Amino acid sequence: MKAGSDEPPKILVVDDERSMREFLEVMLLKEGYQVRCAAGGKDALEAIRQEPFALVITDIRMKPINGLEVLKQCRHLSPQTVVIIISAYASAETAVAAMKEGAYDYLPKPFNIDEMRSVIRHALQSDAGEEKVPEKPEGPYYFGCLIGESPPMRRLYELIQRVASTGSNVLITGESGTGKELVAKAIHRQSPRQDKPFVVVNCGGVPEHLIESELFGYKKGAFTGAAATRKGLVEAAQTGTLFLDEIGELSPTLQVKLLRLVQEKTIRMIGDTEDIAVNVRIISATNRNLEKMVIEGTFREDLYYRLNVLPVMLPPLRERKEDISILAQHFLAKFRDQFGKDVRKISSYAMDILNHYDFPGNVRELEHIIERGVAMESSSIILPDSLTLSTYKKSRNDPLAIPAELPRGIDLDGYLADVEKKLLQQALQQAHGVKFKAAELLGISFRSFRYRLLKYGLDTGED
Repeated sequence: MKAGSDEPPKILVVDDERSMREFLEVMLLKEGYQVRCAAGGKDALEAIRQEPFALVITDIRMKPINGLEVLKQCRHLSPQTVVIIISAYASAETAVAAMKEGAYDYLPKPFNIDEMRSVIRHALQSDAGEEKVPEKPEGPYYFGCLIGESPPMRRLYELIQRVASTGSNVLITGESGTGKELVAKAIHRQSPRQDKPFVVVNCGGVPEHLIESELFGYKKGAFTGAAATRKGLVEAAQTGTLFLDEIGELSPTLQVKLLRLVQEKTIRMIGDTEDIAVNVRIISATNRNLEKMVIEGTFREDLYYRLNVLPVMLPPLRERKEDISILAQHFLAKFRDQFGKDVRKISSYAMDILNHYDFPGNVRELEHIIERGVAMESSSIILPDSLTLSTYKKSRNDPLAIPAELPRGIDLDGYLADVEKKLLQQALQQAHGVKFKAAELLGISFRSFRYRLLKYGLDTGED
């Protein structure tokens, strides 16, 4: 709907199937639009010659004049009219042809009514299909460098603001690709240390024999090759924030030295005999189950509790589906500019596929999917054939489903945590919220049940 227009937009529905014409007419009239129907391509073109339409919705398989011909003629007769193609015989070839001819979108039948309403609304807000891709999301779903408007993300934004104002250590947990470093940056930027250094240390990306010198630095002559004294990353973060990513990868020896930093606020360079006082806030992150590592003896319990003063758990993307479209549009704008390609939007059919995918790689995987989609797409819209999804898909119907073929680097701890959380929720539901009964169903003590609820943020505070 163009700005400044008081009259309801006029929409032309073209379909040789009477029931579909009547269905769309009733739906559109309820939405407040003016509607005219045509039983075929010939009648549609005659209607377009007689009066202007803001939008044309046309089936593609019609005789003797099909939907593609209606689209071509409409673009010639009424360039300002936006055209949406619908078809029960969706294919990549016809979709590409339609988009090349200037169609706004291509929807397969049967379509979702809410999806159709949304596509129509956005189409009418565009300028003859030339929809702008925002450079940067605007609105309440953008929090610093984080994107999302789902309830889990809104809760996360509130938690970040509360956590940031303190000086206590933070432990961020979550599956790979959920954005733990972005959350750490958001905490730093909201904190009183925002103008001070933010230093990142990838504990899993530096060889064990080098990470000590990277962290604490070394004195000249401390070892072969130490030609000069060099400060470590801890000192580089002085008065700021030290972000320790993949903290679960630290060796027992390094854990002891890190514990000294956390407890005493001092470090000692390799080859030195004197301590250096440091003032840093430590934010750690891991996709591993540190509690389990503590029980197994592979992670120090005292270090765990000193790092985990303020816990922040990130939701996986499959638990905040509302954010998929927002994130996809953000990445589309990013890679559209990066590759210099005129890819304006993601087709509704392709978006539906993304919305029903479980994203084992989370936001990072979605970013890579859109990057490949923009790189591979030859039309102005990302179509389903341009999406490359992982063969590893967690079943949406069976929470205990195991993939037939395990991918390299499967997040076992994250997968088991997901199963545990679903079982807790199922037990609570089956026990009608009575925790004693739910604990009995799972064969664990009430105390253990309450602990697990707290761990996943499921505790309501009622017994």
